[in-house]
Amino acid sequence: MFSHTRIFMLGKFSESVVPLILLPGLICDRRIFADQLAAFPDSMVADYGLCASIQAMARRVLDAAPRRFALLGHSLGARVALEVVRQAPERVDRLALVSTGVHLPRDHEAEARFALRDLGRASGMEALVDSWLPPMVAPANLADPSLMQRLRAMCIDAGLARFEAQIAALLARPEVESLLPAIACPTLVACGSEDRWSPPDQHRAIATAVADADLVVVDCAGHMLPAEAPDALNAAIARWLETPIHEEPRSQGENDDGFQSTAAAR
Repeated sequence: MFSHTRIFMLGKFSESVVPLILLPGLICDRRIFADQLAAFPDSMVADYGLCASIQAMARRVLDAAPRRFALLGHSLGARVALEVVRQAPERVDRLALVSTGVHLPRDHEAEARFALRDLGRASGMEALVDSWLPPMVAPANLADPSLMQRLRAMCIDAGLARFEAQIAALLARPEVESLLPAIACPTLVACGSEDRWSPPDQHRAIATAVADADLVVVDCAGHMLPAEAPDALNAAIARWLETPIHEEPRSQGENDDGFQSTAAAR
C-alpha cells in the first residue's frame, strides 16, 4: 500500500534512519508529493485504497509501516496522521500537519460534498474536478499550466469511487482537537497564505494547541501547498526532520521491543 522511490522491505530499514511516510489528501496520490519525493528519496507515499473511514485508513497505514517513522499528512492525510497518532503514538517519531483542519463537519459541509459527488455521477470526474480544484490553488498559480495539468490529471485519475469513499470518511471523521495537547513529538504545522479551504488562522490554532509546534505559513500558496511551493515546504520539512527528540529512559523491566513516548526538545 506504499509507493516509494526506492523499494523497501518492511523491517529492513536501517536502524539509524527513520523513514518518512507521506499521506496524501482528498483524491491525491504520490503526484502531489513529486517534489518531496525528489528531495527526500527514502520517503514513501501511502495509498488508502477504498477505505471509507479515517480509522480504517490509519490502520492500513500502520499495518504496512515500519515500526517507527516520521509522518507527514496533507489535508485529509493530516487527519489520517492524527488518527495514526491516536492509535499508535509510540510509533510516530515526528509529525507534520499540512493544509488541514481539526474541526468536526460544519454546517452545510455534507451538502457541498454531496453536490460534488452528484456532479461526478451525472457528468464524470472531469466535471467534478474542474469545479473542485481551482479554489484549492492560489489565484496566482491558476495561470501555471504545468501545475494545473498535473493536479487535474491526478485528481481525475482517482476516480469517483475513491472520491465517494474519501468524502464518507471526512463526513464521519472523529474528534481530534482534544488529542492535540497530548502530542509529544516534534511537530510541523504548515499551510499556504492563500489557502481558502484551510486558512492560516486555522493552522495557528493547531500550532498553539500542540506543545512547541513549529508553524510555517508559505506566501503565495494555496491548499495544494506541496505542489504549489515545494521549495519552501521542503526547507521546512528538512528543518523538521533535523529537530532533535528527547528519548525517555527505558523503564525497568521493559523488553527490547518496547518504545517510550518522545517529546520535542525544550
